[in-house]
Amino acid sequence: MKRWVLGEFGSPERLLEVARALRERGFVRLDAHTPFPVEGLAEVLELKSSRLPALGLLAGLGGAAGAYLVQWFTQAVDWPLNVGGRPLHSAPAFIPITFETGVLSAAGAVFLGLFVVCGLPRVTHPVFELESFRSASVDGFWISVAVEESTPPETVAEVLRTLGASQVSQVEGEE
Repeated sequence: MKRWVLGEFGSPERLLEVARALRERGFVRLDAHTPFPVEGLAEVLELKSSRLPALGLLAGLGGAAGAYLVQWFTQAVDWPLNVGGRPLHSAPAFIPITFETGVLSAAGAVFLGLFVVCGLPRVTHPVFELESFRSASVDGFWISVAVEESTPPETVAEVLRTLGASQVSQVEGEE
């Protein structure tokens, strides 16, 4: 059973200030929920950079190399067929399929990688049970603090109230 304490703030600037203040006070398991990306928030929350671009690059290069290899093998080694005196290994003829397979492989890997990173197909989280949390997708700027078993959630709630949260909520559940 995990616990979170959430606080709502009125603006993205205030949310950034609160995130910095919480970091300075030693809170490390923070997350922010905003209706749009807030510049600088990822740095304050110390979020790791995504590995999806690297995954897409590797999958794209692997797919392109595989497509080129299959074309070369089938045209020059497995079933050599000399048509009109053309060379059996003709790289320009292999480019369209190599490119398309590379793009398809990269897109497929990023799509599946997003499923893994986002924990899909599960799209629920205990914080979504809060009725007031719906403002996070419209005009609310929320910060959530994951609370350890040893830390009383009332302490975190009091810190959020001190920092100017318009409302504070506690949530328990399985992530």
